[in-house]
Amino acid sequence: MHCTTRLVEMLNHFADELQNCTEDNPRTNFLLEEIEVLEEARRIGLPDFLPRTAFLTLLQRKVKIIWSKQPSFGVPVWDYIRGVVIRVLMRHSENYPQLQSSTRRAASNLINKMKGKTKNKMIEILEMEKLTDYTCNPEYLLQRNKLMTQQGRFMEALNYHSNMIDIEGIGEVYLGNLRVHKQQLVQEAFDLKMRMTAYWKIVVRRFVDSMALHLRFSVHNLVTKEMEKEIGRELIGPSGSGRINRMLGEVPEVAAKREKLNRSIKLLRESAEVVAKVMDRIATNGDYSN
Repeated sequence: MHCTTRLVEMLNHFADELQNCTEDNPRTNFLLEEIEVLEEARRIGLPDFLPRTAFLTLLQRKVKIIWSKQPSFGVPVWDYIRGVVIRVLMRHSENYPQLQSSTRRAASNLINKMKGKTKNKMIEILEMEKLTDYTCNPEYLLQRNKLMTQQGRFMEALNYHSNMIDIEGIGEVYLGNLRVHKQQLVQEAFDLKMRMTAYWKIVVRRFVDSMALHLRFSVHNLVTKEMEKEIGRELIGPSGSGRINRMLGEVPEVAAKREKLNRSIKLLRESAEVVAKVMDRIATNGDYSN
């Protein structure tokens, strides 16, 4: 129970970290990145249609930030699981101390493999997010439309030379460095920003949910299937060369003592046979000589 609670805390912390991650301060550099991307994506077309390439470019930049943060999630989670698993295994094998080192090594090796699978899963999910901007979640349109209702107030503040304005979902932002750009471009940048703000929440939740399901499934397989197999392989080893067979084999000191004991037994048996023959002659012939 404690382990599950701790994993939920780690997932929630990671979700908050991803939701707030950004390379630039969105308040002091508000819309500057969107304007840059829109200028690079200029094409011949109607002015009220945003180029999809601009949205995908911004999305890919933000996904790359998650990419850079993935070790801060996957590694600590599996390190925590490693500690829990090894503590449980050591407690259950405390009556077999000669097996504990092999059991610990098997658990550590298996969790390293699981850690690699989690990393590959994260990379796979992020690569998919970079390729396609899609969601069936109706919350995206609701949130995006709600954010866009602020556009009129934003453009009014920009035209009347206000330096600061509070934008829901963003916070208080600085407007002074936007007046050097055309109003049409600033409006498009605002639209792009609100789309990305609404969609990014979907991306983060989808990513964290996918990782939560993956981790739960991986831990289940670890406990119910993989751990027993891995410990068995470690103890038995290839061609029966594992810890169990080494424990059953004789150490050199014991083998030497056994050989010495066998020689003593053989000598005693030979001596007994000689004594028996002498006693037979005495009983038969009354011969007391050798």
